[in-house]
Amino acid sequence: MALTLSVFDETTAGERRTAGAFQFDAATLTLREIIRLRLQQEVERFNRSQAEVFRGLVQPEETERTLNGVRERRPLDWQKQFEKALAAFQGNSLMVLVDDRQITELDEAIHLTEQTKVTFLKLLPLMGG
Repeated sequence: MALTLSVFDETTAGERRTAGAFQFDAATLTLREIIRLRLQQEVERFNRSQAEVFRGLVQPEETERTLNGVRERRPLDWQKQFEKALAAFQGNSLMVLVDDRQITELDEAIHLTEQTKVTFLKLLPLMGG
């Protein structure tokens, strides 16, 4: 049973924005799977788009470079983004709230419904990937 949920990003400075709608392939997933699916989908969307700036969970160290005055946009690798996000979670730079409840374990099973609210709270800017 696939679910489509809205996901939100927040910072400790009080900034809140929608990260978009994401497809989850089952009603019960671990936090690790939720993070993986979110990053995979947002990077794939960016790579298909013509957007100049990536506004995802993990900001790449270099999303573009200027070479002789011409901008060159390189595709992002969702797996690198995923590794950085897991490291940030484990290093306490990222918290995830599901229905306003903090999830503390990557392998905790989480039951999702169409009303589930998933929020990624960035305690520090997430760079890399």
